[in-house]
Amino acid sequence: MNRSFPSVLSAVLALALAQPSLADTLKKPELDKLAAIQQATPSSSFRAFLAQAAKADPRLKASIAAYQKKAPLAGDDLTNIGRLLGLYNRLHDQKAVISSIEAMVALPTVREEKVPPHESKPIVEFGQLIEKMAGDFGLQYRNVDNRIFEVKLPGRGQEEFGILTHADVVPVIADEWVLDDGTRLDPFKMTRVGDYLYGRGTIDDKGSIAAVMYAMKAVKESGLPLDRTIRLMIETTEETGGDGMKYYRAKTPLPDYNIVLDSKYPAVVAEKGSGALKVFFPVDEADGSNAARTFVTAMTGSAAANAVPQTATATLRGGDLTQVAARLEFAKMPFVQKYEGQGGKFGIDILKQPDSVEVKVTGVSAHGSRPEEGVNPLPRLALFLQESAMVTGGNQYTKAIKYLNDLYGTGYLGEKMGVGYGDAFMGPLTMSPNLIREKDGRLEVTANVRMPRGNTPEKLTQAINEKINAWAAANQAKVEIDYQQGDWMARDPKGAWLSTLLNIFGDTTGLEAQPVPTAGSTTAKLMPNAINFGPAMPGKKYTAHNAKEFKEIADLDADMQMFTEMLVRIGNLKKMQ
Repeated sequence: MNRSFPSVLSAVLALALAQPSLADTLKKPELDKLAAIQQATPSSSFRAFLAQAAKADPRLKASIAAYQKKAPLAGDDLTNIGRLLGLYNRLHDQKAVISSIEAMVALPTVREEKVPPHESKPIVEFGQLIEKMAGDFGLQYRNVDNRIFEVKLPGRGQEEFGILTHADVVPVIADEWVLDDGTRLDPFKMTRVGDYLYGRGTIDDKGSIAAVMYAMKAVKESGLPLDRTIRLMIETTEETGGDGMKYYRAKTPLPDYNIVLDSKYPAVVAEKGSGALKVFFPVDEADGSNAARTFVTAMTGSAAANAVPQTATATLRGGDLTQVAARLEFAKMPFVQKYEGQGGKFGIDILKQPDSVEVKVTGVSAHGSRPEEGVNPLPRLALFLQESAMVTGGNQYTKAIKYLNDLYGTGYLGEKMGVGYGDAFMGPLTMSPNLIREKDGRLEVTANVRMPRGNTPEKLTQAINEKINAWAAANQAKVEIDYQQGDWMARDPKGAWLSTLLNIFGDTTGLEAQPVPTAGSTTAKLMPNAINFGPAMPGKKYTAHNAKEFKEIADLDADMQMFTEMLVRIGNLKKMQ
């Protein structure tokens, strides 16, 4: 953390402009041509593939000859061989990587409430899966008490560079995993539909784990020497605070430089701080017992606080339910028409049951750090119930609905609460109320908060607590607040390792390659000199934490290609900075 860091934007743009121009190395058009040739006439080995590549592009002959003679590689020769190895890996091992992702997704590595992650059967089995892969690939494996699964590809020198991923995933609401054509998906069974791999963890982070494991295998089998050891660290608690990494770093020195495969391309140098703002309302059963009046008696939102839900529901009981259902049906279309311009389209369904009325709002799920990519149904449900005059009495749901409407509304920038601000590089504060549930005699409403540079966790916590307490006093609502706010991170990386990552991305994809910030918060914060590199592609929705999470095959191919080249080039840099 560097609070005197004046401007990430100006520093990283200058660095991006200063990265070397490699005129004699393969770029995306040449890679696409070689891929087409290889797909038409597949090679049986990497050496055969290189012979085919040299024939197709004579410029590569010198680089390939140097590799075949086992001469030390540097500069354009190292880049070309690393890039060719990445291309060969994705063409040769794509099916095997997809099969590995399938095996990983089948293990429901969701944190259980009463079982520590390191004792969880799916986590233990995940470690066993990684151990077998490492053994099959000729890599070193170490299980650090089921907190971190460590895989190493040894280099010639004493230096290591770390690669960090995570095996745990966020919970699912199975009923939301339905495609537009009605096909129901099992979140823990990878399903390929066209060019998409559906399943919990396909993009966050099991796709990255499988891709980098096969990249390590490709480098090992190529015989390319590495000056640095590659240490892959697979964390088991990233989605719930990173306890596994904290345990690991207390026992094991971390590499001085680390690349995290848990965010987006081209290269992430700044992260917002992640926070969980929990507000509790005491359950008041007596206030909902009057059968002559209609009360909200249950509400649901997301299964995890760091995911924007796809659906939110409310159960209404008491009073004339036939009349209640009719009033809600009459109110829903005007309400949708009124608010669909405020953040996107959503739908409302009313279901009359013998002893209740169910109200379901369907929006668009998203990662909790990117509420702008979704349409949050929970605040819209609260607003619909209030505007249709279905909120009566003073039970816990009545108070929670008013809290959501008064302090959030349909926005997510902290504007209604009066705490919004932004940073030119890192973007705005976001506050997305995602989770509502009854537990231990209290109704919990949790908002996922993402804090950029320009504030401190202490000051933001104080400001938000004051706003909520003032609201509670004005509305005679008894509340408890539990707000844990993580800090933002802004790295100031210089030199070869960042420019190498940008060069790999730009040349391989043909897209603009500049350092970027992210609203996501990863375990990079717990690592020295950590930069995120993938897997989300620019301009595409990041489906992590979403219902119907998927990984696109084309993006998996790009991961395999770029991760392989990254190992070769970062592993042989003379100096990281």
